[in-house]
Amino acid sequence: MVRTPLTPEEHERGERLGRLLREARGERSMTEVAAEAGISAETLRKIETGRAPTPAFFTVAALARALGLSMDELAGLCVLAGV
Repeated sequence: MVRTPLTPEEHERGERLGRLLREARGERSMTEVAAEAGISAETLRKIETGRAPTPAFFTVAALARALGLSMDELAGLCVLAGV
């Protein structure tokens, strides 16, 4: 299966989502948050740096839960950030 290349806007949206998640993580370690969300620290690193600009919905939902955010809060933050 060939994946369609992402547009520049999709890359930028992924980078903004990553920044929001990194800010929400605050002083907590990447390893701690990743473990609580049930993902690898490398996956979280890729999302936070924009190298994985289109994470799966369930991954984002698990991260929101681990960070103490509701999906509504996360969506609101994304709208405010222009995601």
